[in-house]
Amino acid sequence: MTRHTIVLVEDELLTLRELETTIDWTQLGLQVVGTASDGISGEALIKSLEPDIVITDIRLPGQDGLSMLAQCPVNHAIILSGHSDFSYMQQAIRLGVFDYLLKPVDNNDLHQSLEKLLNHIKEEEVDVEKLTKGKMIEEGLELPQSVGNYIVDAAIEFIRTSYAKQIGLQETAEYLNISESHLCRLFKEYTQINFLQYISAWRINKAIELMGNPSLSIQAIALNCGFPNPGYFAKIFKKFMGISPSKYRNERNYSNESSMD
Repeated sequence: MTRHTIVLVEDELLTLRELETTIDWTQLGLQVVGTASDGISGEALIKSLEPDIVITDIRLPGQDGLSMLAQCPVNHAIILSGHSDFSYMQQAIRLGVFDYLLKPVDNNDLHQSLEKLLNHIKEEEVDVEKLTKGKMIEEGLELPQSVGNYIVDAAIEFIRTSYAKQIGLQETAEYLNISESHLCRLFKEYTQINFLQYISAWRINKAIELMGNPSLSIQAIALNCGFPNPGYFAKIFKKFMGISPSKYRNERNYSNESSMD
């Protein structure tokens, strides 16, 4: 079984120790490679280790968990919080956080959340492979743009015209007046790609187009393509293209901008 790495960030020492010792990480195929007790050291640890998953409290000394995640190359995260703050949840969704669990966290709930996340990672890996395997991706990712289903084609058109805004599955489903689950099922059935992977890949393609403009910084490109911040853009770009956006840009002599991981 492939071991996925995980970092725990929690300022309550007792909770941190419980997380380390009461979850059967090995059985899940996970390995805890580091822990931190504040947002500053957590950021440094994540940047150093680049784990597959981060579990973090949302309120931390130094900087909060969401600010920490926004600055790091994190593909998957689970938030732990003692507060069901809707604004925090919204920010977490925009950063691609997989789950938001309220404290005190039940071990069974966390275990189930991790199992679902690992299944999600497997599906995600398949989707990325479909988009990249055996194809020349230097100039972008090949995406289906018309599949013959009215709802899916309307969703693709909505992405095409609105990708620069903060839209996702929820906003697209509301626009089409259908449920999120129905949209997810139809989109996967007709495109063979998960909805969220599709919109990320579309934004990556648009970012690649903008990289030819030397007057635009990586930060400006990220925001112009609908990514919430440059850190999140960098980790999504690297997941699909294999390198950071700045390195990709520099290798093609689009600019002399310094590297940004």
